[in-house]
Amino acid sequence: MRITGISSMATRNVLDALASTFEAQYGQHVEMESVGGVAALRRIEDGEAFDIVVLASDAIDRLAASGHVDAASRVGIARSGVAVAVRAGAPHPSIDDESAVREAVLAARSIGYSTGPSGVYLTRLFERWGIAERIASRIVQAPPGVAVGTLIARGEVELGFQQLSEMIGVEGIDVLGMLPPEIQTLTVFEGAMGAKANAPQLARAFLAFLDSSATDGAKIEHGMEPVR
Repeated sequence: MRITGISSMATRNVLDALASTFEAQYGQHVEMESVGGVAALRRIEDGEAFDIVVLASDAIDRLAASGHVDAASRVGIARSGVAVAVRAGAPHPSIDDESAVREAVLAARSIGYSTGPSGVYLTRLFERWGIAERIASRIVQAPPGVAVGTLIARGEVELGFQQLSEMIGVEGIDVLGMLPPEIQTLTVFEGAMGAKANAPQLARAFLAFLDSSATDGAKIEHGMEPVR
């Protein structure tokens, strides 16, 4: 019997790696599908069945409240901060502090972010800075399921923001670093068993594995931090 799951794109790479490890160690196949977080949430709320769901904690809150996941099965999987990137070989603006990031945004011909939690946060940050209207025509929002780094590599975005886990491994970009601490935001990703799970015992076993210290190295390698 296989374990089926759905996740947002932010955790795709780490879940693929950990699913392979779990299968090698326990002989149970895990089939994870990674899509845009908004699309994943909609599919679950529309009644699609999955053994496990891995999404940002606020989305899991919503699914638990509506009975679409088993609230008692929730585990913290990883957290991820927002990184900044430009096209490979392009000039590297300073992102040393909040003022430098603001200036880099104002100077950029185009600014990219996602439809996920980091994009929501950046929208609010630009509003707080009082520059949202000034840069509105230069904003490029990546379609659900498309990495901001891909748009940067294509030259469609000059300065891009997304969680580090989605920037790592994208060819054609230079990751400048993380947002400075004073404006950094961390998104916590959680896993839970779907209310309509076909393999509940296996789902619980995989969630326990994802929550274990044995997975910490893979999480760090893929730009995330363990939640514990």
